Amino acid sequence: MTPAEAIAAIRRGELPKVLLVAGTESLLSSEVVQAARTACLVGGFAGMNDDTFQAGSTRVEEVLGLARTMPMMAKHRFILVRDLERWEEKESKAKSDSKKSNVPALDQLVDYAEAPSPETCLVLLAPNLDKRRRLFAAAKKGDWLVSCDTPSRAELPSFIVDRAKARGVAIDREVADLIAELSGPELAPIADAVERLCLYVGERKKIEEEDVDTCVVRIRSASVWELVTAVGRRDLKKALQILEDVFEPQDRGLPLIGILGFATRQLIKFSAARRANLSPPDAAKAAGAPPFKARDLEAQLRGLSPSMLGNWLVYLGRADLELKGGSRRDPKATITQMIIDLCQAE
Repeated sequence: MTPAEAIAAIRRGELPKVLLVAGTESLLSSEVVQAARTACLVGGFAGMNDDTFQAGSTRVEEVLGLARTMPMMAKHRFILVRDLERWEEKESKAKSDSKKSNVPALDQLVDYAEAPSPETCLVLLAPNLDKRRRLFAAAKKGDWLVSCDTPSRAELPSFIVDRAKARGVAIDREVADLIAELSGPELAPIADAVERLCLYVGERKKIEEEDVDTCVVRIRSASVWELVTAVGRRDLKKALQILEDVFEPQDRGLPLIGILGFATRQLIKFSAARRANLSPPDAAKAAGAPPFKARDLEAQLRGLSPSMLGNWLVYLGRADLELKGGSRRDPKATITQMIIDLCQAE
């Protein structure tokens, strides 16, 4: 099941007896753990029935022994085991230790899951568990596996839409795609951006592109399109003047590259749709833009060939790599060189 499905089930009162949380996306796994812990400990005394263990530092027999123990003055006991793979690593290095159980730790967990304590919620965190293991297969078959893998870039807009929806706020997919471009690919910055935007729009209950300009990028979309126009006309002087207005030293120009990349890809999609004989409004929709922006996109596209737009993405990608550690050059010098390259692109 997905993290969202697991959390929804927990909030409906379907407290799991055992949950294997697998995958490397820490934001998702921490939210699942927090939901399970909160639901499990309702009405109990904090700290009396909440235990966390590190696999490898604690024997599995100790964990399972506690799991089978009645909670103290509460309905449920919550147990979290971190880094499950460490039991596997430790056992492989000490196979001859006579004090160890003949049954591997992960297999003991499978045996426990077949007859778990009804009062205990046992959550197993396994960021890098081998999917060939019996435990993984059993959890998947028994529907107590939660996959916390990092979404792909293509999946990020849906993640953003769902996250805003969970807070009662609407957002169009193209605006979600812009947030993904600016704040991704890591989920923590994206979640932070969505949270800030939901608070910012308040009772309006819908996130617009202008809200992203204000809360996330601090760059007006109009300024970016002005920059795109200047570059498209090969007006280097105008482009560098606009750069002076929009460049923010504290963010090293990364949001600027993100929103320029978003604008470029939107133009590429719009251009392809127009070449396929779609009307301007339909081409705008195909590009992920509202139909009323068709005229602006048509104007932006004048003088820009598909090959030129493709070369823009190459230069944007090169600058992005340099700013993220691929070069020691001053960030503004990198952005300035990128603008020069864009103006000279064929």
